[in-house]
Amino acid sequence: MNEHDHHDHEHPHLPSQSNATAGVPETQDAGTQALAEALRSSFFIVKIVMALMVVAFFSSGFFTVGPQEKAVILRFGKPVGEGEKILLNAGLHWSFPYPVDEVVKIPITEQQTLQSTVGWYFTTPEQELSGEEIPAGQSLDPARDGFAITADRNIIHTKATLHYHIEDPIRYVFGFLSASNTIQNALNESVLYTAAHFKVDDALYADQAGFQDAVRIRVGNLTDAEKLGIVIDNCNVQNIPPRQLKDVFAQVIESRENRTKTMTEARSAADKILRNADAQSKSIENLAESARTNYVSLVNADAKRFSELLPQYRTNSALVAQQMLMPALGNVMTNVQDKIFLPQRADGKPRELRLMLNREPPQPKNAASQ
Repeated sequence: MNEHDHHDHEHPHLPSQSNATAGVPETQDAGTQALAEALRSSFFIVKIVMALMVVAFFSSGFFTVGPQEKAVILRFGKPVGEGEKILLNAGLHWSFPYPVDEVVKIPITEQQTLQSTVGWYFTTPEQELSGEEIPAGQSLDPARDGFAITADRNIIHTKATLHYHIEDPIRYVFGFLSASNTIQNALNESVLYTAAHFKVDDALYADQAGFQDAVRIRVGNLTDAEKLGIVIDNCNVQNIPPRQLKDVFAQVIESRENRTKTMTEARSAADKILRNADAQSKSIENLAESARTNYVSLVNADAKRFSELLPQYRTNSALVAQQMLMPALGNVMTNVQDKIFLPQRADGKPRELRLMLNREPPQPKNAASQ
């Protein structure tokens, strides 16, 4: 009875345990379902994000080439295409985004500028832009200041600015590891080479244009020899004496200017004298030529007149002589006060005329001379 009661007392707890055990799967199914739905939603969002990333990734491959540019696509470091097809013209293009492809744009018409890095005294980029000149020390500092040695073993500061444009983009980009560095080295070499072939006076004063042309020609020859694919547009060169000797060179300039002024004045005076002498010589020549012409004309006129009188003279020479003598005497004796004419004697003998001429009477001496 007690055991039955004991069993009856224990059995009522069994159904409650079974009900609890039966409720666990239902709860787990709901949580799993919710988790699955959350995962599905997350996967969907991830897919959308990945799709957007893929679209953005490929959309980033679009690029534009400007009207003054050419472009080259490098795929894993190698150009895409062959020959002229390597170069992309102006417009919209597409390539695989980096790191698969890399786009190199080349300015083909834009003028490039390089400045020599040798031959000029030390200055910071800020000072160069502002135009500020740092004070010169007692002497050059070879560790900082650049300079060039001239043909007569003098020192100058020289700076060249090179302007060029790219004519062969393929050669410029793929022919050298760095074409701009090669051009820079050619410009530096040209500056030093030219300075070594010019005297200091020519480089600074007498032949600055020739120095500049020599640098430009030298750079052109070096770049053409290396086939860099560029065309030199212009090259400007600035030469100045060492700043430590600025006053000395100023005195030399002043002396040279005075010398030039004196020589100019001397040449001007010489030119003036030569012009006057030339004018006088031409005037004398003109007068002589005019006198010669007049004399020849008179001689010709006399010859013609005597030729016309010759028949008359042969007919009656005395009459012709008398006719010619009377005008001649009239011209000779125009200003004579007393005229005495001796006619010819009938017998043809000459007449004799005797004149008594007295000396000038002496002048009386005045009282002052006494």
